[in-house]
Amino acid sequence: MNKLFRSLLPLAVAGLGCVCTMAGAQDAYPSKPIRMVVPFPPGGSIDMTARLVGQKLSISLGQPVLVDNRPGASGNIGMDFVAKAPKDGYTLLMVHTGLASNAHMFAKLPFDPLKDLAPVIRVADQPNVLIMNPKWSFKNVAELVAYAKANPGKLSVGTSGVGGPQDVAARRFMSMTGTDLLNVAYKGGAPALSDLVGGQIDMMFETSPTATPYAKSGKLRALAVTGDKRIPALPDVPTVAESGVPGYRFMGWIGLVAPAGTPAPIIAKLNEQVQALLKSPDTQKQLTELSLEVVGGSAADFVSFARKESGDYAKFVKDFNITPQ
Repeated sequence: MNKLFRSLLPLAVAGLGCVCTMAGAQDAYPSKPIRMVVPFPPGGSIDMTARLVGQKLSISLGQPVLVDNRPGASGNIGMDFVAKAPKDGYTLLMVHTGLASNAHMFAKLPFDPLKDLAPVIRVADQPNVLIMNPKWSFKNVAELVAYAKANPGKLSVGTSGVGGPQDVAARRFMSMTGTDLLNVAYKGGAPALSDLVGGQIDMMFETSPTATPYAKSGKLRALAVTGDKRIPALPDVPTVAESGVPGYRFMGWIGLVAPAGTPAPIIAKLNEQVQALLKSPDTQKQLTELSLEVVGGSAADFVSFARKESGDYAKFVKDFNITPQ
């Protein structure tokens, strides 16, 4: 027995050393720069949120957090990249509702959003703003709906891609108002917004952080917001519901995720760090100025929320007869 014990002792010590090394590596996290992928072009609300959170994380973690824009396919290119990245906490993703919706909006994906990506924290919720090119004289939603009903397919609505927040908000609006808008999908909200300002498309349900400056400058006209209440940045702009479409509501959201299999201590550390910065009055002020509503919470909270959202999107696809791409 003693001989057997002596023969196994080196293996046990080696295994213990391996465990200690792994624990030590996690304790030392991060020891090099972190990549934060944004699955859309620069300039959109997710990009702005990622840069704000990344800048503050760089300070608290003591390592640079570098934003890497990988747009395309309604966020699927960026999500797929992160899903297949090393599970070491050095590649993260600032994601939107596509985490819950894309599995139902696309017939085939090279990854499973909820299985291959691990929620870290839900950062913020955001309403969208129904904005139009000012070449149209509509002053409110009722005038827009009346024209759209009389002229099916004439008004075009831009989106960040199939299944994205703008797309879902637009489809819900069309369904609840009985209108037929020409849906034009882009690789992100920023290029769609550029075409809206240029007059190539007529309207968007743009995320509130990016829509607000254009509405305030007069480059675009804000008709309504999609949440339950008006937003501080545009206090005179009513909700869609109070504009004659009772029951209409759409809220997008933004969260941080990592590749599934990332060690739990790293997920916990990231959640703790982002949670702390979200509680900072300075961060809250900056996010509120972007018309975002701070959320926070545990990783488990985000997991439960994402699963519920996924079920809601499955029902949405069925109810609105959407054929997955």
